[in-house]
Amino acid sequence: MDRGSEVREGYAEIGDQRLHYREAGEGPLIVLLHGFPEFWYGWRQQIEPLAAAGFRVVAPDTRGYNLSSKPDGVAAYDIGKLAADIRGLIHERGAKSALLAGHDWGGSIAWATAMNHPEVVDRLAILNAAHPRKLSQGLHHPGQLRKSWYFFFFDLPELPETVVHADHWRFFRHFLRDARPAYTPEETERYIEAWSQPGAATGMINYYRSSVRTSPKQAEAALRPVKAPTLVIWGQRDRYLGEELAEPDRDDVPSLDRVERLPDASHWVHHDEHERVNQLLIDFFAPALPARN
Repeated sequence: MDRGSEVREGYAEIGDQRLHYREAGEGPLIVLLHGFPEFWYGWRQQIEPLAAAGFRVVAPDTRGYNLSSKPDGVAAYDIGKLAADIRGLIHERGAKSALLAGHDWGGSIAWATAMNHPEVVDRLAILNAAHPRKLSQGLHHPGQLRKSWYFFFFDLPELPETVVHADHWRFFRHFLRDARPAYTPEETERYIEAWSQPGAATGMINYYRSSVRTSPKQAEAALRPVKAPTLVIWGQRDRYLGEELAEPDRDDVPSLDRVERLPDASHWVHHDEHERVNQLLIDFFAPALPARN
């Protein structure tokens, strides 16, 4: 198999964390950050097309997920630490900076990476992940609170772990139900295998615990303008995030390229309309490719 098309597996040692990843292609580095309750496999329909377009693509399991480190304690899942992992991953893969795309929680980490470590983010693509200021504002409104009830359920001690394990991971499978086409039994088993890794359920839930326990003052202090050119891709049939959260304020993202709304896609926009999303990402990241004679 040609190295350019081969999907390779590896581990990156970043401080005291070990991140598992899949990688394909050669060229400018793209890092793809998955959301909840996925893992690197959530980008399975993007990795090879982006590699074929001339990029080197790295899709990690973020800390707490699948085969990556699962540190103890809620504090280990602070968004600043998650962003530092991505900066470390970019450097560990031999690059000074990268093109960054994130969906859902991966989008939240991507926003934080672009704010905290702007020197490592050349261009930023966000898929159905509200800018943190927009999300904070949204959680003050009853409609978004109803959509985000699980944020607060996950902050309970122990009970969430018991619930998500029940009935063959029915709770987590429920989150993926909108993705079209429906997951095959084989794909579903890949997810269940990842969720079943020791400590993974608690690691995944700790993202929410850390978020809920961060004070508004702390969250506000962490906000900085995003300097990188930014594309937002938004599936408008998102049952978890209201469409009013799609467009960030220009003061927060002064280099916003545009918000591309896909009216027939759900929260799982990269599954529902993977060909369209792939082309949007390729076109947006194309300025990083070497000029052709």
